[in-house]
Amino acid sequence: MRKLIFTMLLLPLLAISQNSTEYGVLENVMITPNPSQLSQFEAGLAAHNKKYHGNGAYGARVYWISSGPNAGSYMWVMGPTPWSAMDARPAQVDGHDADWNKNVAAYAMPQGNTTYWKFNAEMSRFSKDFTLKNLLLDTYDVKRGKMKEAMALVEKIGKVYAQKLPNEIYGIYTNEFSSTKEGKDLTVVSFFDKMGWISEDNGMDKKFDEVHGKGSWDKFLEDWYDVTDGGETELWIFRPELSGISGDVKAADRK
Repeated sequence: MRKLIFTMLLLPLLAISQNSTEYGVLENVMITPNPSQLSQFEAGLAAHNKKYHGNGAYGARVYWISSGPNAGSYMWVMGPTPWSAMDARPAQVDGHDADWNKNVAAYAMPQGNTTYWKFNAEMSRFSKDFTLKNLLLDTYDVKRGKMKEAMALVEKIGKVYAQKLPNEIYGIYTNEFSSTKEGKDLTVVSFFDKMGWISEDNGMDKKFDEVHGKGSWDKFLEDWYDVTDGGETELWIFRPELSGISGDVKAADRK
């Protein structure tokens, strides 16, 4: 049952003061390279990130999407960073846009997609420092007006992980500009090293009943189906050689 709930975005956090009303946002840009110019695309992307996205609020990482309808595309992820920092992001004045257009976009297909995801620190679980390698993203279509109920159910799952699976690492993200057309409202990102992890049975059904009471897992599934209209899963592979920052994640930065 791991894939159902905790089978983007992801990613080391810029520390944002808890006294601030701002929160971390991930900018995800999906790019599909021209198959005949893949080497030029990767070289240009790596050089661009090293020059313009190598640290701070604008640090960026690159992932290769290896499953689903977007397989073969790349996900460029900047942040998390507060919205206010977007006003001073690299742009035309420092040659950023010209470099991107000449050395990255020139070798990519015209279609693309940009989304912004809010990091939910309270419901995410970063129990230890780790280095990014593989990510499994479960993205759900939450029914209109049911996000509050969906997050309450996610919180119940989190309680089980805290008590029964303390070493598992995952992040919870919500789409800042979700739409009923796309149906991508809530994403759970699981971080892991070895592919065999996907096939492991973590006994969530039994552990859930132990924490919340007998029969509560079946009730949870019933409630989850009531507030969602399905979802999809993608597997992402971190590409450190194409990224501006490393894959090292500090648990303290995610609190």
